[in-house]
Formats: sequence, structure tokens, C-alpha cells
Amino acid sequence: MSAQTDRVLFEAICTPARSLDRRGMRLLASALLLLSLLVGGVSALCGAWPVLGFAGAETLLVLGLMALHRRGAARSMEMLVLTEGSLTIRRTDARGRRESLTLDPYWARLRLEERPGRVSLLVLQQRQRQVEIGRLLGEEQKRDLAAALQEALRRYREPVFDNPQLRDG
Repeated sequence: MSAQTDRVLFEAICTPARSLDRRGMRLLASALLLLSLLVGGVSALCGAWPVLGFAGAETLLVLGLMALHRRGAARSMEMLVLTEGSLTIRRTDARGRRESLTLDPYWARLRLEERPGRVSLLVLQQRQRQVEIGRLLGEEQKRDLAAALQEALRRYREPVFDNPQLRDG
């Protein structure tokens, strides 16, 4: 391959939204632990001491599931790369499994399907093959990605050539 075919025309990296950073997670975990200790302590003082163990176990389960979800969200990503020869979709899921798909950008068509009450579906289609993209994104981010990728595909299919001989002057 020549350097010309490797030139990146468009690149997008999609990651899931993560509303809490490490500090926020620590604060939330501390608040949950404190609340659990408070409920367990009041229950123990009232004579229902077994509640203390159940409240602690429930809190540890919730914090463990949150940590597991956070770790998976940190791994999940989708990368779209449009070059002069291909449109490549590389995905990594929450478990770290990787998948790569390549489409011909000239024949790829982008479709945003509205779904009432749910996040829209963003689909790349090439002949009989359909690939959902932007699974990790919310509604607004999908619309932004659709507009940007649609524009990049349009520029790819309709290149503007600069011929000095055709310039006025």
C-alpha cells in the first residue's frame, strides 16, 4: 500500500458515558457504607442485630457490581476509521474481546433509525451487510456522529480536485 491509501480522512472513538470519576466513586461508596452502617446500627440497637450483617453484605454487593461495571465501561470502545481505501470499525467490549470489520466506503450508506421511547439506531449498510455503530453513545452523540460521518463519506465520494489550469485569473 502506498502512503496515499493510508491517509486517514475521518476518525471517531466512541466510549460509554462515565458520570463519576474516581473521587466521585469514593464519595458514593463512602456515603453508601455510612448509610448502611447507620441502618444496621439503628437496627442492632432496636434488637434486630441480624440486619447489620445483611445491610453490610448488600452494600458490598452493590459496591462490587458498581466496580465491575466501571471496569467494563473503561474497556469498552468503538473506533471508526475512514481512509481512502476502507472504512474500518474496531470494537472492544467490556470483557476485552476485540472485533474488526471493514467496509468499502464508496458503497457504505449510513442510516439513523428513530425508535420512539428508545435511543435511535445508527446503521452502516453495504449491500446485504448491516452493521450497527455507536452502540455506546446516547441520542445526541449518535446524531453528532451520524452528521460527521455522513459528511466525511460525502467528501470521500465527491472529491474536489484543484486544477490550476481551470482557475480564473
